Amino acid sequence: MKETPQLGSGCTISRGSPMTSCTLASIDAVTAEDFQAVYVSNVLGPILLTQACRPHLPDDRSGRIVSLSSVGSKIGMAGLKLYGGTKGALEAMARTWARELAEHCTVNAVSVGSTMTDMLAQAPHEAKVAISQFYPITPLAPGREFDSEQQRAFVEQYGGRAAYPEEIAGVVGMICNGGLWMSS
Repeated sequence: MKETPQLGSGCTISRGSPMTSCTLASIDAVTAEDFQAVYVSNVLGPILLTQACRPHLPDDRSGRIVSLSSVGSKIGMAGLKLYGGTKGALEAMARTWARELAEHCTVNAVSVGSTMTDMLAQAPHEAKVAISQFYPITPLAPGREFDSEQQRAFVEQYGGRAAYPEEIAGVVGMICNGGLWMSS
């Protein structure tokens, strides 16, 4: 868990360690080790992080918990069953925590598409091809002349651009606004 300095009004942002690799496997090739690695990172990690933060949540509903999910939990990408399954579990936990922690905080899971992260950069070609099937129906997928060189190369090879982490951070920041009341 990484923690930033106080952000004013007693607000602290904590985040778990993100996954840094993506296992692409047929159902017959999934091992117990594969399962454990992905589920420990994407399911147990958020549980433990939420447990650690729980005693520090305010009693006035002003707290915020935001988890990063994935469209992979909804669309079923071939070979990415473990990853998509963990994100579905994370969304279910967010809905439950929204009820359990309602007097302390809002709880949301932001379901994002492919994002230009180390995990995507290191993902196998087959995983990127699986993801790319959704670019034609993604309004902001076309590349732009001012995209990074890495992004332009990605667009050239896979037919659409991934989100930038800053774009996802903007959505998370909006959800963390103290005036909002929504839980997903």
